Amino acid sequence: MSDLVFYTHPQSRGRIVRWMLEECEAPYQTEIVQYGLQMKTPPYTDINPMGKVPAIVHQGRVVTECAAIIAYLADVFAAAALAPPAAQRQDYYRWLFFAAGPFEQATTNNALGFVVSEEKQRMVGYGNLDLVVNTLARAVSAHPYIAGDHFSAADVYVGSQIGYGLQFGTLPDRAEFRDYFARLENRPARLRATQMDDALINKPV
Repeated sequence: MSDLVFYTHPQSRGRIVRWMLEECEAPYQTEIVQYGLQMKTPPYTDINPMGKVPAIVHQGRVVTECAAIIAYLADVFAAAALAPPAAQRQDYYRWLFFAAGPFEQATTNNALGFVVSEEKQRMVGYGNLDLVVNTLARAVSAHPYIAGDHFSAADVYVGSQIGYGLQFGTLPDRAEFRDYFARLENRPARLRATQMDDALINKPV
């Protein structure tokens, strides 16, 4: 067994982690967890009690939550140079966790038809959808990549969220987002990851 096991489903946020693993060129073993009973019962819930994918087990230790997995892999597989030097990680951490927090909360709530009233917007971290969208649009157009002039693990997460949003209409179709995603979508690691997960979707269970 590999010392890095990746638990996923090809129609899940696990696609984000697959892309990151391919960027790292890390050896890993894939375990597909099916929606329904398998995902919600032991032994998988011994790994993630939430009954959600993705998760990784690396050298016997569990990491869940996409952004946490992305940041962890960037640190562990440092040779891939997917994180800026420690003293230069301000934008890296800022936008990685902005996308994992305010952005995903805002777009998910909007997709579910939940709109926070104006008087209660200060109670939620994202305020309102327009504020989040405009903030992210400025961020992705400030530099070639989200943390500056070089691709990083933060682009895997932010780019995945933007790519999904453009594909499924959960994000406004704006030039800033299209231009940013165009710089990411044909990366060899992303293409490999996409091909792997698409093949699993079409594979009989």
